[in-house]
Amino acid sequence: MILAQESFQKHSHSSPDSRSASLFHLAEALEKDKDSLAQLMTREMGKPISQSRAEIEKCAWLCRYYGENGPSFLEDEPIETDASNSFVRKAPLGVILGAMPWNFPFWQVFRFAVPAIMAGNAVVLKHASNVSGCALALEQLFASLDFEKNVFQTLLLPSSRVGEVLANPICRGVSLTGSSNAGASVAALAGRYLIPSLLELGGNNAFVVLEDANIDHAIDRAVQARIQNSGQSCIAAKRFLVHTSLMESFIERLVAEFELLKMGDPFKEQTQVGPLARIDLAEELERQVNESVALGARIRCGGARCEAFYEPTIVSNVESRMPVWKEETFGPVAAIRSFRTENELIELVNDSDYGLGVSLFTKSTDKALELINSFNEGAVFVNEGVKSDPRLPFGGVKKSGYGRELGKEGIEAFVNKKTVYVQ
Repeated sequence: MILAQESFQKHSHSSPDSRSASLFHLAEALEKDKDSLAQLMTREMGKPISQSRAEIEKCAWLCRYYGENGPSFLEDEPIETDASNSFVRKAPLGVILGAMPWNFPFWQVFRFAVPAIMAGNAVVLKHASNVSGCALALEQLFASLDFEKNVFQTLLLPSSRVGEVLANPICRGVSLTGSSNAGASVAALAGRYLIPSLLELGGNNAFVVLEDANIDHAIDRAVQARIQNSGQSCIAAKRFLVHTSLMESFIERLVAEFELLKMGDPFKEQTQVGPLARIDLAEELERQVNESVALGARIRCGGARCEAFYEPTIVSNVESRMPVWKEETFGPVAAIRSFRTENELIELVNDSDYGLGVSLFTKSTDKALELINSFNEGAVFVNEGVKSDPRLPFGGVKKSGYGRELGKEGIEAFVNKKTVYVQ
């Protein structure tokens, strides 16, 4: 932590333009090492190799986005008052801790660390224990380029020691992506030490198909929204709400698409669904499905586990009391139920402890815009699955957390908005 603080003292006085140049160099380094970094990711947590490469490419995009826009985001914001000059200056806070998960071991670190470093902060990373190789590779990436020495450091610590880092007066903020329980624990500690926290937690996103939806487009997006990263994503579509007039045809077509998916060795280019990151995660998914079936749900395809592999699975006859509805399913399981009226739809979408995002499929943009305020979510995507984009703020409400990453909001997450008044 002392080395990070020393780095912050120097880095915070560098110009935004020099930080921007370093981010462009980082993007180039990512693209140069894309294949080796993707193989490391796949080896540690099982992501299909084509998706691992895509993750590295997305990190490079993020670096270029903040390289291009970071300096303007950090400019003083003038405010007209009775002073001769008054404005808001955005100053970095110091050393920021990032506690990050294994499911997107590069992307989720980059979307926290890049805007924080662009803002002038230094970063220490506590990564998930099963992707320690990725964590060390990240540190080496920053160290090999023209960033201030130790501006990015990896801490190989168990989760039980995160509290020690937060208690250190050098730590001036924390960003956590993880479970709701982990978020509550970190938020409590951040409150005790009076440091800002940003929490990106779980999700139980609804994927809504209205009566007038383009069914071909909805099916295509439904597969991607549920199966990406073998279903191990907070923003994955998990609860599928389909108008009763389309219900059976939607299920039949989705089953047909799921049965075509290639599951197997994640290092093979044709693999679309790999193993889950750990066997216990597959066992938990199996429990959720089996308990739901015992309560009356019906498996329409899949439902079998072999070690860490879990078949792409569709479950219908779903009710609110079932685990596949009320819990976050972190794997390739789609829970489907029907709705008849708009009021019923709104009630079902909001029938969750989470509030990360909802996808709405309809040919009527006007209808979609009318519904936006009815959904208690951090994002509404119309005719598209929920996804993160460097240009757009990202985050949730309720048990999905608070604060926003990405976009202009992301770079402002860990700055002191300093009021300046000159008379």
